Amino acid sequence: MASRQKRFPKAHDDIEMATGVPDTAQTRSPAYRLAFADDEFLCRDELRPVRLQLELLKPEMTLSELGIESTIVMFGGARIPDPVNKADARTQTLADLSKYYTEAQEFARLCTLKSLETGGTENVVITGGGPGVMEAGNRGAEEAGGKSISLNIVLPHEQAPNQYATPELCFNFHYFAIRKMHFLMRAKAITVFPGGFGTLDELFETLTLVQTNRMKPLPILLFGEAFWRRIINWEALADAGTISADDIKLFHFVETAADAMTHID
Repeated sequence: MASRQKRFPKAHDDIEMATGVPDTAQTRSPAYRLAFADDEFLCRDELRPVRLQLELLKPEMTLSELGIESTIVMFGGARIPDPVNKADARTQTLADLSKYYTEAQEFARLCTLKSLETGGTENVVITGGGPGVMEAGNRGAEEAGGKSISLNIVLPHEQAPNQYATPELCFNFHYFAIRKMHFLMRAKAITVFPGGFGTLDELFETLTLVQTNRMKPLPILLFGEAFWRRIINWEALADAGTISADDIKLFHFVETAADAMTHID
């Protein structure tokens, strides 16, 4: 493979050579651009399958090259405030939920310390890279002296990664579906903190994959039993027969970082 790679020009070399050609009507035409260096071409609707594949490949190749073997996933709301700023929360409930920012930060710190004991490639914290619980997760990993993975996504708001995200492990996505795949591909445990639609989407996709045996069982820990029981009537689903009683056993409630670490251990 190495000899064949040397025999043919590298893609970067061809891009550089293509920019140095004479300026003519032909070379100025969009048709003349190298296909893989033509942003306008790559963004066409017909190229969506290629873009999906690229979003699957780029993080996967990067994480493999950096030796990341497994992850601990942290899902949770972008609007959960740091307790320092809870007075600015839009509702009293959000202010009260700020305690889970603290627990997320501590959980990530403990996970990262344990990961570093074995080289920092197993059970690496992974978040969505945004504010709130995601920021707390990246922050706790940084405080422990380790790295964390961030899977950001292009949104009209909450778009910039938080300041604690490890730069070389901070990815950006266009497709929610591929982003969720990357959350789960290396997961050894899932933690879910209070959140909104996005957090619920991530939680229920995970539960569905485990329930239907499309993903191997793993610890799924919901922080804040009172919050989760208030917004989801799990027993009503079981009583209605739309899920089985055993499905409620797919997850467990925890309150603190220490509780979660004990359960995962």
